[in-house]
Amino acid sequence: MKIQVVRPGELGEAERDRWRELQKADPSLDNPFLSVEFAVAMDRLRDYVRVAVVSDGGRIAGFFPYERHSFGIGKPLGGFLTTCHGLISGPELRLDAKALLRACKLSVFDFDHMVAGQPTFAPYEQDVRPAPVMDFTQGFEAWLEQVKSNSPKNLKTVRYKERKLGREQGELRFAWSTPDPEVLRILLAWKSDQYRRTGRVDRFAQPWIVELTEMMHAENASDFGGVLTMLYAGDVPVAGHFGLRTATTLVGWFPAYDTEYARYSPGIVHHLQMAEAAAQSGLHMVDMGKGGKEYKDWLKSGTLYVAEGRVSRPSASAAVHWMGRTPFNKARTIVMDRPSLYRAADRVLKGFGRVRTSMQQQQESPNAVANEATGAR
Repeated sequence: MKIQVVRPGELGEAERDRWRELQKADPSLDNPFLSVEFAVAMDRLRDYVRVAVVSDGGRIAGFFPYERHSFGIGKPLGGFLTTCHGLISGPELRLDAKALLRACKLSVFDFDHMVAGQPTFAPYEQDVRPAPVMDFTQGFEAWLEQVKSNSPKNLKTVRYKERKLGREQGELRFAWSTPDPEVLRILLAWKSDQYRRTGRVDRFAQPWIVELTEMMHAENASDFGGVLTMLYAGDVPVAGHFGLRTATTLVGWFPAYDTEYARYSPGIVHHLQMAEAAAQSGLHMVDMGKGGKEYKDWLKSGTLYVAEGRVSRPSASAAVHWMGRTPFNKARTIVMDRPSLYRAADRVLKGFGRVRTSMQQQQESPNAVANEATGAR
């Protein structure tokens, strides 16, 4: 085995084709965050992106995309932005994980959304978590019957709110894979507001993440692309989503809605209509990602699995990293595993968000008065 580390943008067309070939050959790798297009886009925006090219007998056997940060700290490609990572290879490939880290000049590699069961990383998996999916391989109606079986009350309530929204706000219209950049800007503004309102860090306050999203929105190849959807009441956008797809799988990424219409549960109404549009477009699955919202439990008709774990080589930086990350990872797993704790944590974050918003408004008010007094515009 030979391991060569390069930047994704340095891969030639033959190497990119091999990446796509390996990805298509293994159903567990059918995720756009594992696609070469995503790796190349990340490389254009971030200096720390690398890929280890694994060759065996002169033929490429696998690719390992990752981020190399200071002191040899390794992170999955896209880090907190992505819901899947791993080694792109045949399912039989097994590397010495510590030798892989040595070749990548990493002292430690932390993962929390690794494709479960990959031979190279399986010995280091500390937990395996379910990721619910909407499975349309038997058709949309079969999926809808499963949703109804999961929770007939929830489905009935959402359908009622869907009709009420259309009746009171205007006829509903669903747009699938819209290319309009203005629609994307509307969605990202909603998402930023949601992050702030709920006490989370606003990802779109970082210009490179906005640029990455715009780059992905412009992608529309047969095997990889961005999918922007929007639900309208009359001519007014009320809820949307932006995600990435392969030829057969759409991965949930950034859902959001206009809070003015919150009483109609527009986010869930949108998800039902998005599911139907995804199935009609030929997609087999919508991957909703692990953990989080209760709505995933009754929309799911299948489950994938992702793993959490850590590989390290003896070093001072690996030890410091372990002390800083392990308590947080354990606490997060406990909270995500217990709905009552998740709801309590969510309430605390939302309370923090309200306080922060109130303080920002108070700080802005004197500035607005001063500007008005001085004639500033």
